[in-house]
Amino acid sequence: MAEDLVITQGDKEAQYQSLLPQIEALIGGETDLIANLANISAALKEQFGFLWVGFYLIKNNELVLGPFQGPVACTRIAYNRGVCGTAWAQEKTLIVPNVDEFPGHIACSSRSKSEIVIPFYLGGKLTGVLDIDSESLNNFCEIDEKYLKKLLNLLS
Repeated sequence: MAEDLVITQGDKEAQYQSLLPQIEALIGGETDLIANLANISAALKEQFGFLWVGFYLIKNNELVLGPFQGPVACTRIAYNRGVCGTAWAQEKTLIVPNVDEFPGHIACSSRSKSEIVIPFYLGGKLTGVLDIDSESLNNFCEIDEKYLKKLLNLLS
């Protein structure tokens, strides 16, 4: 089924408040995880214009590239390596205002300046991370974390 998003202008919180029910409707009733992750990536990229939005899934004790929108990306990331691997290891959200200042940052794209990574769980099991990169410094904050966690809860 094809869907169209209503792209909202305004502050970040208003944009998330408009987008979340649209994503919920988009993925509601769809049981395929990959399809849902793909549509979530596309919706976030379309609404906010981030450089890169995507998922890494835990497979055989490494993060493996899943559905995403943006330039080509690193295919595999080791546990506790880079922002994604560190968020996975610590099982917590990481907001990085300047990726060049993050020890061990993996530069999949030199255009990335700031990043947010949020681990997500399915059935109580840590499944992967949502990774979002921006071409602007200091582009992510607690508002992003709050609404992106709500979005990820829609998957369970």
